[in-house]
Amino acid sequence: MDTKQVAKETAKVLQSYLTYQAVQMVIKQLSETNPPLGIWLRQFSSNNRIQDGEAYLRDLMGEKKDLVLRILTVREHLAEEMLDFMPEMVRTGIQQANIEHRRQMLERMTQTQDPSSIDPNDVTHPESDINDSPD
Repeated sequence: MDTKQVAKETAKVLQSYLTYQAVQMVIKQLSETNPPLGIWLRQFSSNNRIQDGEAYLRDLMGEKKDLVLRILTVREHLAEEMLDFMPEMVRTGIQQANIEHRRQMLERMTQTQDPSSIDPNDVTHPESDINDSPD
C-alpha cells in the first residue's frame, strides 16, 4: 500500500469537498445579497463538474472571476477552521464505525434464527417465569 498516494488522493477529495462547501456558502450569501447572481451560480454549479473542485474553479474563472476569488477565500477560511481538529475526528469516526460494523457482523454470524421470523408473542421472559410459578 502506497500511503503517500492514498494521502494525496484523500487530500484532493477533501479539497474538492471544501470547494463544494464554499460554493454552497457563497450561493447562500448571494441569495440574500444578490439573488440573480445566486441563481446563476446555482445553475452554473449544477451544470458543471463540481466533484472536481479545481476543474470547476477553472471553468468558473472563464465566466465570473470575482466569484472564483470569493469561493477561494471562503474555501481557505473553511480549511483553516477545520483542518486542525479534522485528523482526530476522522480517526475517531472510523474507529467507532468499525466497532459498529464488527458488532453487526458478529451478531449476524451468531444468529441461529432470522430475526424477522421471530414472533414477539412467542418470546418467553425469565422474569415472567419466576413470577408465574406457583407458591
